[in-house]
Amino acid sequence: MSNSPFAAYEQQGKEFLSARELEASVLTRAGLKLKECQSKWDTPEKDRLLDEAVRFNQKVWSFFQSELSMPDNPLPKSLREDILNMSLFIDKRLFEVLAYPVDPAKLDIVININFNIAAGLRTNPTQTAP
Repeated sequence: MSNSPFAAYEQQGKEFLSARELEASVLTRAGLKLKECQSKWDTPEKDRLLDEAVRFNQKVWSFFQSELSMPDNPLPKSLREDILNMSLFIDKRLFEVLAYPVDPAKLDIVININFNIAAGLRTNPTQTAP
């Protein structure tokens, strides 16, 4: 199985997940890859895990950037712009960690963003508060 986020979409799509569930799943996987890297920071595996985790996250966020840049994207323009700006921050942080891999805590913000957006995607937007 490929580590490509697109392959993950394709495979999970075959299992009839909604687009939101697919996005949540891929973001969760991206966050988990970064967490695994953090947990093995002081091991010989760190460089390989960091490279894999960063590349996976970059692919995921590049896909979102592409989708959000489409003129027919149904999200409100201001939300698209906010997510695109956040994705630029994520790109910058990931490049920074690759260039200076001294502090695993620098990955925390990207992990939190991935997990929080995934959690938001898993909520039912039609549900109302009791």
